Amino acid sequence: MEKKIPFWRNDRVRRIGLQGLVILLVAGVLFLLGNNLVSNLQQKGLSFGFDFLKSTASFDIGDRIIEYSRSDPYIKAVWVGLLNSLRIMSIGIVLATILGITVGIGKLSDNWLVRQIATVYVEIIRNTPLLLQLFFWYYTVFLQLPRIDNPIVILGNIYLSNKGMNIPLPAGTTQTWLSLGFIALSVILAIIIWGRINEAIERQLPRAKILQILLVGIAIANILAVVWGLDWRVPQFLQEENLIEGGANLSTEYATLLIGLVVYTAAFIAEVVRAGIQSVNIGQREAANALGLSPSLTMRLVIFPQALRLMIPPLTSEYLNLAKNSSLAIAIGYYDVYAVSFTISNQTGRSVEMLLVVMGTYLIISLTISLIMNSLNQRFKLKER
Repeated sequence: MEKKIPFWRNDRVRRIGLQGLVILLVAGVLFLLGNNLVSNLQQKGLSFGFDFLKSTASFDIGDRIIEYSRSDPYIKAVWVGLLNSLRIMSIGIVLATILGITVGIGKLSDNWLVRQIATVYVEIIRNTPLLLQLFFWYYTVFLQLPRIDNPIVILGNIYLSNKGMNIPLPAGTTQTWLSLGFIALSVILAIIIWGRINEAIERQLPRAKILQILLVGIAIANILAVVWGLDWRVPQFLQEENLIEGGANLSTEYATLLIGLVVYTAAFIAEVVRAGIQSVNIGQREAANALGLSPSLTMRLVIFPQALRLMIPPLTSEYLNLAKNSSLAIAIGYYDVYAVSFTISNQTGRSVEMLLVVMGTYLIISLTISLIMNSLNQRFKLKER
């Protein structure tokens, strides 16, 4: 009869016990810190809680995407700030990715001028502080635009002034929603067709040309839907009142923060893209050339998909940096979640509670970005047989 191993010598039991001990230690440290915090607050005659968030905010938020007034509670002010942060982060990540990929490929271009321009851009942006760049965009660029009584007009419908940018905005009509639904379905269909085109090109199937023509047709249909399908609210300049009505107004603070974050983060993404492309063995390019693939197809079908496996982890870090760097909005007066929380903290004296709110908010946002990028990384990694 085989003798059983004592539980204290079982590796599995010891690992579980060690993990449990670590959890208990962490919980104990958190308990001591929390108890110390509550004791210190009680000694100063202060209480800990979040009931104050129901009180009237009594301060304005100029740049917002939902209705808000001074009579609303603090909790709604935090919600407005969070939406402002998410608006910056989501659009900033998309634009920074597009610009970063373009600059990264430009650094590897055979054209000397394109390569040098991309290199100078990356070196200047990466080696200067983001806060300094935000001040440059705000004070040197946007605040130097003409006054609102003499705005710069672009394409007849876009107005630029030191009060921001006024652009056309789709109205919430039935026609607009139908057009947006058509555009969304077309984009999904285009993504599916794009994958089929790549597969057909790899297998040298004749239907690749037909699919490419179909993809061009979808793109033209989307352009027509945007131009004529959407019911646009166009900005209009009222000269008598020195006022621009209609459309959407992007404040100078929002434009400054968005452009500053995009330009800064794109420089780092460009280096990630360059390193990822250069990590692919040169034999892959030579094999693609031997098959008669054009340089654009070689990059799209051979080089970039392999480089993407190495690019996703550092790209995750850059996206997280963009999300956290958005808190610099307070330096230029843009009310994101951090700036709103700072204002509430000054008004109520509840610094600890608002600090926890900000920490929890950025933690959840960062974990969400990490989860999405990790899922993407799992999809693109090499499958072992």
